[in-house]
Amino acid sequence: MNRKTIHDLLTSFALFKDLSAGELEPILDIAQHRPYRKGQHVFLQGDLLTNVYFIHQGSIKIYKTDMNGREQIVNVLKSGDMFPHQGFFRKDNYPAHAEVSEDAILIYIPINQFENVLVTHPEICVKLFKVLGDIIVNLQTRLEEKILDSTHEQIIKLLLRLSQSHGEKIAEGKFRFTAMFTNRELANMIGTSRETVSRTLTKLKKQDLVCNDENGHIIIDFPNLHELIL
Repeated sequence: MNRKTIHDLLTSFALFKDLSAGELEPILDIAQHRPYRKGQHVFLQGDLLTNVYFIHQGSIKIYKTDMNGREQIVNVLKSGDMFPHQGFFRKDNYPAHAEVSEDAILIYIPINQFENVLVTHPEICVKLFKVLGDIIVNLQTRLEEKILDSTHEQIIKLLLRLSQSHGEKIAEGKFRFTAMFTNRELANMIGTSRETVSRTLTKLKKQDLVCNDENGHIIIDFPNLHELIL
């Protein structure tokens, strides 16, 4: 992967989109890349946090495990996403496992080298903090949903959110998921049971708000589904 390709990829990420060509140069100097195979772990929960990753191709499942080995999916990331969000600004360990769901090519930036860039280029800090502020607001919204919403509402909001991050518009108001999610995976994303997700999807299908195409991909009626949580 040449320097121009890495430049084009990094500038497609919200974190770097407002940086000028000159501001991006020292970051390009330290950016690296490598391929990963499906099933491979990029890092494990508790590993020393050393790099921040950007997905060029493929998808990554972020999940946690409890003391009993139970898995809870935190997110499923795709091309155009970065992880972990807090990585550049903390001396810590990785907060979750990162497993490759589909063969991937990742760009990564070593944190210690990135910190040196910020020390010598403080103007970059201001722009980056603005972007991270937007990410924090999004995470706060998801936390509020977990605390204030019923499980039924959480499932609906999850479907709406996934249709935007992992979906394509196929008709007016209709979105089809481009990624396959099992009921177990959907349940793990919000910390509920597979049976609860199954019952909710069955109810929504009877209301003609959700269906599956011939390949099993979920299709949702976005505006009418959205009305249920207003």
